[in-house]
Amino acid sequence: MPPQAGGVAVVIPALNESESIAAVVAGLPRPVVDRVIVADGGSTDGTIAQARRAGAETIEAGRGYGRACLAGAQAADDADIIVFMDGDGADDPAAIANMVAAIRSGRYDFVIGSRARGKRERGSMASHQILSGLVAGALIGLFYGVRYTDMCAYRAIRRDTLLALGMRELTYGWNLEMQMRVAAARMRVIEIPISCRQRRGGVSKVSGNLSAVLPAAAVLIRTFLRLFLTLRRAQAFK
Repeated sequence: MPPQAGGVAVVIPALNESESIAAVVAGLPRPVVDRVIVADGGSTDGTIAQARRAGAETIEAGRGYGRACLAGAQAADDADIIVFMDGDGADDPAAIANMVAAIRSGRYDFVIGSRARGKRERGSMASHQILSGLVAGALIGLFYGVRYTDMCAYRAIRRDTLLALGMRELTYGWNLEMQMRVAAARMRVIEIPISCRQRRGGVSKVSGNLSAVLPAAAVLIRTFLRLFLTLRRAQAFK
């Protein structure tokens, strides 16, 4: 049966997640989720085949975390709500129902999971991940009045709202950019505490080791500064 307009699409950006992607797709609450789109960033380990066997649609998005997220959202052209989550198995799919309900209530425009406020398996998050989320949240709160506690990829937003944000960051700065643009636009935001599990396979692209952490940190700093200046200039012309 084709998905109905106004439904929910889960977009999963993935790069070499063959060890976990099938379980992630299979574990989604299908009474809530109408479409599952795995946006692949050039996997070489069979991620696409595993995702398809588990029942997901797949698209080849090209390299870049943000590029994959945007391509997945664009592909979900009949969805009303987009839920983003990672393909490593760390996100608890049980939270999707609450995220979707919060958007559908009409009280919130953006729902984001907070691992910092939820239960975390031992080893599921490095201390620098927790700290960076708190620091970014404090800065966004200082400048835009919305205080986040995490930069968690697990989030929900209406598709038309997302596409109207004017997202530009195509790498790992995507999540931070979305949070900044949402806050600057004075949208209604709620954080939902979520459980965080250890990844079910593979290696983190941004927190697995020092060689991954440092470039990711540079991307986040660059994204924050670039977007801060962009938003300030936009405000000056209003």
